[in-house]
Amino acid sequence: MRPIRPLLAAASMAAALALTATACGPSEDAAGGQASATATPTPHGKITIPDDLKNRLKEHGIDLDKWRGGEWKNWDRDKWLREAKDFVNPIIEGLWDPERMRDAEQPDKPVKEQDISGDAGVTDPTPVPVRARAVQAKYHASAAEAGKVFFDGPEGSMVCSATVVKDPAHPGKSNLVWTAGHCVHAGKKGGWYRNIAFVPSYNDSALPSSELAGAKRDRVAPYGVWWGDWAQTSEQWIDQGASTGGQGAPYDFAVIHVTPEKGGTGKSLEETVGSALPVEFNAPAVPKIADMTATGYPAAPPYDGQKMFQCEDKPGRLSVKAEQPTMYRIGCSMTGGSSGGGWVAKGSDGKPALVSNTSIGPVTAGWLAGPRLGKEAKGVYDAVSKKFP
Repeated sequence: MRPIRPLLAAASMAAALALTATACGPSEDAAGGQASATATPTPHGKITIPDDLKNRLKEHGIDLDKWRGGEWKNWDRDKWLREAKDFVNPIIEGLWDPERMRDAEQPDKPVKEQDISGDAGVTDPTPVPVRARAVQAKYHASAAEAGKVFFDGPEGSMVCSATVVKDPAHPGKSNLVWTAGHCVHAGKKGGWYRNIAFVPSYNDSALPSSELAGAKRDRVAPYGVWWGDWAQTSEQWIDQGASTGGQGAPYDFAVIHVTPEKGGTGKSLEETVGSALPVEFNAPAVPKIADMTATGYPAAPPYDGQKMFQCEDKPGRLSVKAEQPTMYRIGCSMTGGSSGGGWVAKGSDGKPALVSNTSIGPVTAGWLAGPRLGKEAKGVYDAVSKKFP
């Protein structure tokens, strides 16, 4: 996993095992991007590849059969697709097996806790740390919208947290997932991550790691594995984002449109899990918010990434750069792996709404910061929703 830019380790690395071994190494905590196409299940359950996806791969000299056979591990600069329009994410059935999803490690290159340099905006005092509390199992009953995003990068397999959100174009039938930009794209020095998939209510029964060893897939992913067939993040994240230093953090958000790996029953993600959160843009200023609750799967010690936790706190303000939006900040002991997890507060209608996501924090834990969702975030959200009329 990589440090969440100057501070927290957000995306956590998962070692690749079993039939899908990949190189191991520290995972990255920055990402973004825009579009994706994926394989489409046929009525007989077989996977076909849309022609537009085949053509886009061919434009970059990528053979689809070789890609599925392991060519996706080629991270040469010319093969690491960067531009929003280049994002491709063909389904590789069975790639995310329980062993691959289970194993997560702390960063190989931790960074010291420090304040973000160059802060010329409004920053409140560092919040008092809040100890994260374990979410009661089964998670589906306690936080049905929450889950994990898995993806592959040059240094290994990684994991973030994410949230099922409502789709204005498909009321009651959303296939949208909200996470951090750095969980789909490496930012200014990289490109799109690969094999991006979402697992709602991961380890729903909160089994300990010892019992997860050798567990069948339906115990780890009881609501299935959902592959991203489209993703988008802010242009600011793509242009500015970095794994350390806080660059791009105020714009560190992403929306993924997903589809079930094996075609499923025809139900949407929202119908499958039974819930989705509305997204509140331009939420009230910090003084008017009583509290926010952040949810995630922290993976760096003392956590192991297998269980869901939450922190509740009254937010303060954190300014990375005076000319950029001020971020929310709360006290929280969650560590790497919690990146991308949703922050929930009371919406304008008095009901729970997603108002931010975990972006940065110190490797030594103690607090988390997330972007305030404004016009840029709404633009990303609306664009993905409209992509699937």
